[in-house]
Formats: sequence, C-alpha cells, structure tokens
Amino acid sequence: MSDADSLLLPVIDEDGAPFWEYAARGELHVQACASPACGELRFPPRPCCPHCGSFDSDWRLMSGRGRLWSYVVPHPPLLPAYAEQAPYNVVLVELADAPRIRMAGNVVASPGAPLNSVDPARLRIGAPVRAAFCTAGPGGEVTLVRWLLER
Repeated sequence: MSDADSLLLPVIDEDGAPFWEYAARGELHVQACASPACGELRFPPRPCCPHCGSFDSDWRLMSGRGRLWSYVVPHPPLLPAYAEQAPYNVVLVELADAPRIRMAGNVVASPGAPLNSVDPARLRIGAPVRAAFCTAGPGGEVTLVRWLLER
C-alpha cells in the first residue's frame, strides 16, 4: 500500500479515460485534435477542440519530460491524509513536447514515495522533471502521474 492509497483519487470521466489507461501502461499521452487543419494538443481532455471546434480527437505519446512551471507548499493542508504528509509540494509541469500544456502533480523521490519525500527547498522554477507512475487506491485501480527531478 502506497501513501497514495489514502489521498484523493481522480474522477475518471469518458473524455479522460484514455489518459488514465495510458498512464496505467506507464505512458504519458495528451489528447490532440484529429482535424487535419488543426492538430492542436489539449489538456485536460474534452470532447471538442477549443481551437477549431472539431469533435475528432486522438492521443499523442509525450516524452514524459518537462520543467517546473510553478509550485506551492500548502499551509496548512486541510485534509487529514495530506496533513500527515506536510510539508509537501503541488506543482505545475510544463511539458517539453507541448509547452502550452501544464499538468498538476507532485515532485517525489521515487514513483511510490510519500508526497513529502522531496524537500520543498530543492524545487526551482524551470527545474527539469520527468514523469513517473504510481498505482493508487485500495485495489490499485488508478495510476497517478507524479514527477521526478532530473539530475
């Protein structure tokens, strides 16, 4: 059982289900407009392209690399499971393959490590990170995307 088992889990809807299916395979994919005239990447997933209005989409494999765009250290954490792990970080990662896409998550020391496994003092805007995947939930029913600092 990892620390993620006691934390809030994402609500998986029809539009986002492929994202979580790819994550379960250890792959980071982003939804893209399938219109030949557009092809824009988008996150979070949604039924319609915000650029051209097309309902056609596909999923593109990303490298899993990015950089810290922003971060916070919540004070005080309001939910008991999070308070037990304070201080921890919440980050926005700008994807290297798609700089207009930013994903929220946590920087951790290893995929299944606790949220407080990286000292917040080590975080710097622009620091390179890479995606890591951690199963969560009582039956490991969801795979979360977390982030590791690149050396």
